[in-house]
Amino acid sequence: MKRPVQALLLVLSGIGLLHVSLFTDLYLRYVKDWMRPLLITSGLLLLLLGVAEAWSYFRTGKTHEDGERPQHEDHGGDGHCHDHSGVPRVAWLLFLPALSLLFYAPPALGAYTASRQATKPVAQQEEFEPLPTVSPLPMTLGDFTSRVQQDREQAIEGRSIQLTGFVTPGKKSESWYLTRLMINCCAADVQSIKVRIHGPSALPADTWVTVTGTWHAGGTLGTGSAPVALDARTVSRVERPTNAYMDALPLPLSR
Repeated sequence: MKRPVQALLLVLSGIGLLHVSLFTDLYLRYVKDWMRPLLITSGLLLLLLGVAEAWSYFRTGKTHEDGERPQHEDHGGDGHCHDHSGVPRVAWLLFLPALSLLFYAPPALGAYTASRQATKPVAQQEEFEPLPTVSPLPMTLGDFTSRVQQDREQAIEGRSIQLTGFVTPGKKSESWYLTRLMINCCAADVQSIKVRIHGPSALPADTWVTVTGTWHAGGTLGTGSAPVALDARTVSRVERPTNAYMDALPLPLSR
């Protein structure tokens, strides 16, 4: 790849990283928030490298590029010269991710990913703290799952529970799940946790909602036979929270 093209690719990649990490919060679609300084630093380095490469190219002259390998001519048996210095077509595909960061950032992970993953196993827990008396009681999907299948005191029986997540359609018609996705570092290590919702019809996939209801009875509460499910009384649309990649109570949107 010619040096001007290399410089342009470095500059575009740097600007794209700075766009999603410094001037917007689009980076939260792909990585945890603690990686923002690393992305900003990487964007600045790429931008500086691209500018330095362009400056070096024009300073040394377009016809005598420092370090550029001469064209390789192959004199075949037919007596003709064959130039092999052209840029492979596949190399131009490197511009696609750089341009996508500027003009079309890929959407956040959602129902498509969650529907193709098994639910993350919940860690075993022997003892549970008493539940607050507030009603409805906000809970994370993981806490709800643990209480349903491990709390021998059956503290959630009859309690009004409030859960927040996004809609993931089930395999059967009309069935759906409330879902949260969790990442340790980036979108490549994502895991999901789901709660089956009974009652109201599902809203469109990936819609963020808060569901209020009671545990859907079945099996023996406090054991592995109990279904991780909720009989919903109300389903309300909400904005995607800033901590969307955590199984945590939703935080307000950053402004």
